[in-house]
Amino acid sequence: MPSKKTKHQYLQLVGIIILVLALGRCVHDGLVGNDGRTASIMPDAKTGNATPTQTTATGDLTKQAPDSTASPNHKPHPIYSVSDYQKEFPDTNDLQLKAAQRWGVTPVASRDDAEHRRKELVFVGYNPYYHVDPLQRSIPYLVPRAALLLQDIGQAFYDSLHIKGLPLHKPIVTSVLRSEEDIAKLRNYNKNATERSCHLYATTFDICYNRYVTVEPPDGSRRRRVGNDSLKWILSEVLRDKRSEGRCYVKYEVKQGCFHITVR
Repeated sequence: MPSKKTKHQYLQLVGIIILVLALGRCVHDGLVGNDGRTASIMPDAKTGNATPTQTTATGDLTKQAPDSTASPNHKPHPIYSVSDYQKEFPDTNDLQLKAAQRWGVTPVASRDDAEHRRKELVFVGYNPYYHVDPLQRSIPYLVPRAALLLQDIGQAFYDSLHIKGLPLHKPIVTSVLRSEEDIAKLRNYNKNATERSCHLYATTFDICYNRYVTVEPPDGSRRRRVGNDSLKWILSEVLRDKRSEGRCYVKYEVKQGCFHITVR
């Protein structure tokens, strides 16, 4: 595991990278304009699903002052969301398991086993585009193909927030690689946990949809609050696009409060 000093230096570097990317985006937006009016789909307050409506980029949820990193000429894009989470993200465990077995590693027996298989796995514990929760029943490793997908999701989420004029946030990863030992312990108190878990193959990760980490500016000022529902709608747009590109399978998990994602 990285030392405290190394971790501190890494986090400093992450902050610098994010600031540089934001400034670069500002320059780009100053040169390229947007028309700002379009058909929008706003989620229903009761069901969480989306229904068509007309809005401008400065109306409804996006009628907020643009984030401080945005160009004065930037016109925020609207939030679309998806029409129905369960219909848009229906990929079952059996379907995801086939992809996991194709692209993944041989199931890891224990955490010690994972440490000895670092040539097959990529450490994903720290990244400027997403946050990994303290993990109790999984290990922050993925196969390279899945690690790249996770980073691309985080980066696309970052870009989408920016063009919608919203403060930067990171999606939160709640589960990654699970060893056979982890699965056995999980089943002791969660009988719904399956022994045929895609997480065994280091191809699969969970991103929660009801919590996010705000990226605070380096100067210590506070960013304005964005509702978790708004962030969930934007994340769903990103995942729909990645799924449509054929890069992943996605299952909308209601009880677990997460998107269950396997690389393709």
